[in-house]
Amino acid sequence: MRRPRRTYLDHAATSPLRPCAAQAMADTPALGNPSAVHGSGRAARAMLEDAREEIAALLGVRPLEIILTSGGTEADALAILGGLAPQGRLWTSGVEHPAVAGLADPRLLGQRVSTVPVDGHGVVDLAGFAGGRGMGDGRGPRPGDVVSLMMVNNETGAVQPVAEMARMAHDAGALAHTDAVQAFGHIDVNPAELGVDLISISAHKIGGPVGIGALWVRRGVNLAPITAGGMQQAQVRSGTQAVMLARGFAAAARQAVENLDRDRAQWQAWHDLIVAEMGRLPGVHVDDAPQTSPSICHLTIDRVRATDLLLVLDSAGIDCSAGSACQAGVARPSSTMLAMGRSVDEAQGGLRISMGHTTTRKDIEQLLDVLPGAIETVRGAR
Repeated sequence: MRRPRRTYLDHAATSPLRPCAAQAMADTPALGNPSAVHGSGRAARAMLEDAREEIAALLGVRPLEIILTSGGTEADALAILGGLAPQGRLWTSGVEHPAVAGLADPRLLGQRVSTVPVDGHGVVDLAGFAGGRGMGDGRGPRPGDVVSLMMVNNETGAVQPVAEMARMAHDAGALAHTDAVQAFGHIDVNPAELGVDLISISAHKIGGPVGIGALWVRRGVNLAPITAGGMQQAQVRSGTQAVMLARGFAAAARQAVENLDRDRAQWQAWHDLIVAEMGRLPGVHVDDAPQTSPSICHLTIDRVRATDLLLVLDSAGIDCSAGSACQAGVARPSSTMLAMGRSVDEAQGGLRISMGHTTTRKDIEQLLDVLPGAIETVRGAR
């Protein structure tokens, strides 16, 4: 039986595999281990390095500066845990993805994490990085520390002042890292302009395969390994490298960057349409920051639990999200919304609409046709 067409608006969680990526992987022959010295290994290595060069070129960096990882989460961990001095401190914001925020776990960095506050739009207070305001001892970053600030928030789409953060980090002698998983392929990501030392990206957020990401490491930055093994990449990252996934990643990244200007303009038009239509409804608030990714639109809806709303939308064939997909299945308020000063009720009423390479105007029209009634259905059931 043919599956009914669904309206997929959850690209910030994962984006459907692009045909070009699927084809690149399907065209990858069965070869040897790319670390082997025999002919099959050398052929695999050549394909792997071609993919690495493609990804590096799209970022405007050297291939040797690209470390392929299992995804954005590992890239973040390698950047931060590998970049910290033995007693170094992580400086980050209150709205980071769990891949970064979770490093405050007592089993990991614990008390060696300083969380800098954000404003009501979810934009970081840069003064917190500069002087440690609200950090107890009042000290700011020092040599051996890592300052990490996401480029685009995965829930609200807020664009953070990463370049300014990097300057402050470097003035203090610390390393600067940005999680650009929600930025790459959606807005411009230029390492030279950002001025950071480390950038994390992921394939499946742009229509590449799940299971591969990359960490850009600026030349001259020395990371410590966080796992043991063969140290296949730059004597830092161990594990047999996935040639097929790398080729799929490179193909998706190439198409995403080539189409960025066109796609960004279309997403912005649809974003503005959602804001205009939904902003008219009583009790619906648009959570746009001064700078917001065009592909993410976040709404806070009064007297509605997002988990209930998602079920109603799902029954109508519409896929959206409430907060971070990496926290899905756990009924708790959004930590991002709480950090923005919202109440618990407000933090449970956030709806994320995220667009990508498969989004059409029909998808947006279907959402706008169904969402107002879905909101009233949920409110009426309370």
